[in-house]
Amino acid sequence: MLGFIGVFGSLALLIYLTVRGVNILIAAPIAALIAAVCSEISLFPQLAQEGNPDLLTSYMNGFTGFIGSWWLIFLAGAIFGKVMEDSGAADSVSKWIVEKIGVKYAALSVVIACAVLTYGGVSLFIVAFSVFPMALSLFKQADIPRRFIPATLALGSVTFTMTSAGSPEIQNWIPISYLNTTPYAGWEVSLVVSIVMATFGFWWLKRMMSKAMEKGERFVAKEFDKINEVNDRQLPHPLLSMTPLLVVLLFSFIFHNSIGTSALIIALIGGILTTYLVSYKYMQNRQKAISEGGLGAVIAIANTAAIVGFGGIVKETPAFLAAVDFMTNIPGSPLVGGALAIAVLAGLTGSSSGGQAIALPLIAPHYLDMGVDPEALHRVVAISSGSLDTLPHSGYVVTTIHSIAQESYKDAYPAFGALTVIIPILGSVLAIILFSIF
Repeated sequence: MLGFIGVFGSLALLIYLTVRGVNILIAAPIAALIAAVCSEISLFPQLAQEGNPDLLTSYMNGFTGFIGSWWLIFLAGAIFGKVMEDSGAADSVSKWIVEKIGVKYAALSVVIACAVLTYGGVSLFIVAFSVFPMALSLFKQADIPRRFIPATLALGSVTFTMTSAGSPEIQNWIPISYLNTTPYAGWEVSLVVSIVMATFGFWWLKRMMSKAMEKGERFVAKEFDKINEVNDRQLPHPLLSMTPLLVVLLFSFIFHNSIGTSALIIALIGGILTTYLVSYKYMQNRQKAISEGGLGAVIAIANTAAIVGFGGIVKETPAFLAAVDFMTNIPGSPLVGGALAIAVLAGLTGSSSGGQAIALPLIAPHYLDMGVDPEALHRVVAISSGSLDTLPHSGYVVTTIHSIAQESYKDAYPAFGALTVIIPILGSVLAIILFSIF
């Protein structure tokens, strides 16, 4: 009992510390310490009996293991996002979409702009930074409450695009290493699920915004909003700006069968070079873009690795092992247990990629030995990883709500959580049903 209290108590503490603004690099080890103490795990290897886990080794194995496996992809993705941002290509694509759809469909414009950039391989954080100024301007013109901007950005970025078949985002590529699949695994089901998630998610977003406006809520600008500066810069043509996104998708498709997850590195490098070719003269500071991309990659992977380290401790606790055993032996479709295991780990770590990296080595061999279709498992794992990963302690949540939109959790998170937690859960359920029928 104390072990279960330690696991979920440490998660609650991690969420609390994150919401209070404590850096995740500090909050995660503190939470890991609580989980280890409550589960009677030794703090140092010198104090552990032979063959037993210890806090220091388990935490650092998780931390460094994740960095060792995914650093180059994080680096290439961050630099690609930065050069797209510096060249104005990301702004050009999002602005073009916004202009074509118009103020009348302000929220839809923002969702589509985020979806196009995300599916094109641009980092989720760069997408949020790039589209936010357009969203701010549109929401002001449409007089929609400002607090719904983070939820709108998230709907287009981390729900139906991030984990769909063919997506170059890392959440769709991690399962390949463990299941020997492709990024297009289960694409037929993925297409249906993505359409349902997008449609229902947008309907729900519109409903929440309409209810708020019926109660008298309107757009209220903050003193630091720079709405009039959105259109000041000369941007490359939107069709040229889309070329790097298409290159990323094309290269990942061409090379994924021959070199697996390494294809994403080649695809992102191709996207970077293409951005330079088509938007070179629009770049404001080429060298700085690469440097900032590298620094951004360090911060992004360190934050994720810190959470993976926390998960590395959690997975050593008897409570977690009992929970995994329970979930993987749930009667009925094995996909249910897989989805639950991934979702819970993603929730514990606050990271969809971190949750996959911890859970898949444990559950993939078990399910493959049972004869579970690896393509179905890949798609269910990907979709379910995008559910509980956006609890309040998630790095993406903190960045989007606090750093970019500068809204409070009280105002912005209810809609944000509804769309990024509940919608993917429903998508996971639908995917399991479809895979079970067909």
